[in-house]
Amino acid sequence: MTSPQQPQPQPAPGAQPMPPAVPAPAPSAGPMPPAVPAQPAPPQPAPVEDAGTMMLQAQPPAPAPPAPAKEAGTMMLQAQPPAGGHPEPTPLSAHGPGKEAGTMLLTAAAQPPAPPHPGPAPQHASVPQQQAPAPAPAPAANWQAATPGYVSPIPVRPTHLGHALAAEWTKIRSVRSTVWTLGVMTVLVLGIGVLVAVSVASMSTVGDTSPLFFGLFGMLLGVLCVLPLGVLVTSSEYGTGMIRTTLAACPNRGRVLTAKALVFFALTFVVTTVVTGLVALTDNAMISDISRVHVGAGEWLRSTVGIGLYVSFLGLLALAVGSLIRHSAGAITLMVGVVLLPFVLSMFMFADSLEGVRNFLMGYSIPNQLTVMYGNKFPFVDGGPSGWQPLWIVMGLAAVALGAAYATMRQRDV
Repeated sequence: MTSPQQPQPQPAPGAQPMPPAVPAPAPSAGPMPPAVPAQPAPPQPAPVEDAGTMMLQAQPPAPAPPAPAKEAGTMMLQAQPPAGGHPEPTPLSAHGPGKEAGTMLLTAAAQPPAPPHPGPAPQHASVPQQQAPAPAPAPAANWQAATPGYVSPIPVRPTHLGHALAAEWTKIRSVRSTVWTLGVMTVLVLGIGVLVAVSVASMSTVGDTSPLFFGLFGMLLGVLCVLPLGVLVTSSEYGTGMIRTTLAACPNRGRVLTAKALVFFALTFVVTTVVTGLVALTDNAMISDISRVHVGAGEWLRSTVGIGLYVSFLGLLALAVGSLIRHSAGAITLMVGVVLLPFVLSMFMFADSLEGVRNFLMGYSIPNQLTVMYGNKFPFVDGGPSGWQPLWIVMGLAAVALGAAYATMRQRDV
């Protein structure tokens, strides 16, 4: 159904003619075919849009095609009247081939009147649109310069000796060797101390022997449990390769060795002092009635705290030897030899010419030094330390060995 078309307004006289239309290329690749100019037509009523059809009004003759429309993605065609007549408006289908979205927009631009051209209207070839050169890819920017530095949500605090102590305490309490060695030492010292006190209490008298002296026999075996633990504190990490992780977390090697020594010393001292204190109380309660020696504060301090310090520094000596040798079996064998070998060798020196060597080895052997710490001395030993001197001796040996271990740890690689 159509309605009468409305006349289009005519251009004012003297208006400048519009330039020829240059159609835009289609979105598909390749240049578009040349635009076909339409022929001028007399004024006709305005088209009525029906379903799927749009009526286009032709315009009066013009000397040149109108300026191209600049709608993106739309092809504009100008309808021009033929040179020799006024054709009727032709309906154009909106669903032609190759049209995007089923719609084709056709426009007719008003043209001013001009003298007729002799001959057919010139064909206006389409000018292909030049594509802008693609922008060169931007060089890859340095991510460190383009983005700010990474800020960890975990607070960063300067490390100190307390962190190393916490790490070593976690290690020593979480391995089974600590439980086994200290547990066996506690059972031996307490068990043998109580058994000796029960057997001695059945005697009529012990003479001038201190009641606290009988805790020595259990401690001689307890020392043999502390030495392996001191060796394993350092040598086990070298054997398993965990020392690399330890030094990666704490590159300060002196701090690592100090933390190991402090944690081991504190643990051994507490356990040994508690055990020797219990044995001393038991022996004194059961044997004091048959002994003529009155136990004073000095003897109590030396037989409990002094023994705990002596055994702990002896364990530090084993720890330093383990750090120097870096082999568990070799370091344990060496420490057992240090404890027992001088005393055993002295027992086989019967010649008179070796009496001085025999007295020296026996007097400064570990068993005799433990005896002195308990307030007595082997009756067949002539010479040797007395009082608190065994503690100063073992402290000096442990300090020298730890210094050598520290220097070696700084010089050698893991």
